[in-house]
Amino acid sequence: MDKQKVSSASPLEDQIGFSRAVRVGPHVFVAGTAPIGADGAMASPSDVYAQTKRCFAIVAAALETAGASMDDVVRTRMMMTDVTQWREAARAHGEVFRAAKPAATFVEVSRFIDPSWLIEVEVDAVIAG
Repeated sequence: MDKQKVSSASPLEDQIGFSRAVRVGPHVFVAGTAPIGADGAMASPSDVYAQTKRCFAIVAAALETAGASMDDVVRTRMMMTDVTQWREAARAHGEVFRAAKPAATFVEVSRFIDPSWLIEVEVDAVIAG
């Protein structure tokens, strides 16, 4: 099977050696996605809901490039530095995935590469044939 690599133009991709998403057959795997604005600056400091929405916007663009959509998502992983704020991330998740209802996990982590990130999101999708 061919492997399609999707870039989001993040400078970290080359530095770390990763792709924003990788498609193999009908499967699309989206890497941990942080709330970075299109200008490269931190999006919505101190706002978990807005940061989560930004993560989903980046994820949606990567999925679209790979030939998938948010409706194809079967699994999400929501990593947060303060899981007591899970309801704000869950509100954004519910708005995006109300119909698709993927398997979802919320976990607390001690920190991210950038301490201003409150959340990072990963998704897996399967494109229905």
